[in-house]
Amino acid sequence: MVISIPDLYDRFHECMGVSTDTRKITEGCLYIALKGEKFNGNLFASEALEKGARYAVVDNPDLANDSRFLLVEDGLTALQELARHHRRMLGIPVIGLTGSNGKTTTKELIYSVLSKKYKTYATQGNLNNHIGVPLTLLAIDEQYEMAVVEMGANHQGEIRLLSSIAQPTHGMITNIGKAHLEGFGGLAGVRKGKGELFDFLAQTGGTVFVNAQSTVLMEMYKERLFREAVFYQLTDQYDILSDSPTVVFKDEAGQVVTTHLPGRYNFDNIAAALCIGKFFGVPAEVANEAIATYNPTNNRSQLIQKGTNTILMDAYNANPSSMAAAVQNLMKLDAPRKVVILGDMYELGDESPAEHAALGELVAQGGFDTVILAGQDMRYALAALPKAYYFPDKFSLHNWIMDHPFDNTTILIKGSRGMGLESVVQFL
Repeated sequence: MVISIPDLYDRFHECMGVSTDTRKITEGCLYIALKGEKFNGNLFASEALEKGARYAVVDNPDLANDSRFLLVEDGLTALQELARHHRRMLGIPVIGLTGSNGKTTTKELIYSVLSKKYKTYATQGNLNNHIGVPLTLLAIDEQYEMAVVEMGANHQGEIRLLSSIAQPTHGMITNIGKAHLEGFGGLAGVRKGKGELFDFLAQTGGTVFVNAQSTVLMEMYKERLFREAVFYQLTDQYDILSDSPTVVFKDEAGQVVTTHLPGRYNFDNIAAALCIGKFFGVPAEVANEAIATYNPTNNRSQLIQKGTNTILMDAYNANPSSMAAAVQNLMKLDAPRKVVILGDMYELGDESPAEHAALGELVAQGGFDTVILAGQDMRYALAALPKAYYFPDKFSLHNWIMDHPFDNTTILIKGSRGMGLESVVQFL
């Protein structure tokens, strides 16, 4: 017999956590079997129980042969409905966060600020999709006072689904840019897809935080009727003081804050976190301290000093918007020597040749001492960069860098996750 969601929720409360991966089974957890094109979690349900899971949720009736197997119609749907049910039981503020660029950094900054006053849970790693968001919600227990849930998407309808599961009471869109163009069907599709978070908040009486200096976000805000909107990044609120590798700014009270975050573009992320902290009553000096002490990891906006070289490591992801922001930031920096190491931007579909060519034209304006390109689609950038060094793969790039060491150089490393350009650092 198929178990109901309320009954499944009762079993969930008997367990210690949820897992969909038998390689990560913990004692007493609830295992939920998922299926994909190349895997079937039902086949590992018995293994999950042997490794210590308390129950195994399966959607194959042939496997449900004792009380430890909980039969559902579909594993993924059960995971999502269980998470939605749990979210309703939590009764805490949930801040939903999406956007084309800067989601994870902004999420971490918001978490750093809010956790100074509240017991806060935030999305771990990249658990921001149709599986990750439910797992994020199910990890939140009664000790937490609020949550920050990151929502990623590469096609329309995803943010609508994730919002229906996470049911955010508050939310923000970091920006609208040229990301996942292939899945969204162009920039207008990105705008519509990301706007699904605004749709949900407008329909449910939620609160939105809006970057008032973003024309597109302000347009999206004006297209909907919200119960409450809070604006940030107003020109008279903050003053950026330096073109140093990291952001240094003066807040509205005149306090100077030095951060570990490279790039003027990261100030938008900082301003969002400070705005949300102020809204929830985090004292300004406490919020500033949280921003100042936050040190990025996981190849996102990292500043690495290696010998005499300063490395701007931003190799977790890349799209035309974020790539342009990083390149333009390097242009403005005062440094004796500047080098860019850029890898392919993925998921651009038919727009990939044109977008890589446009990036080449932008890089050509930078006057960089050395330009290094890696990946199949970066060949389209070569038309504007006849003196660039080009490598179809990163392994030949490694060999070239070992033979051509840099000194006293500021180096930007950026490419899509699939390029794995963080491997370059060990050879610099």
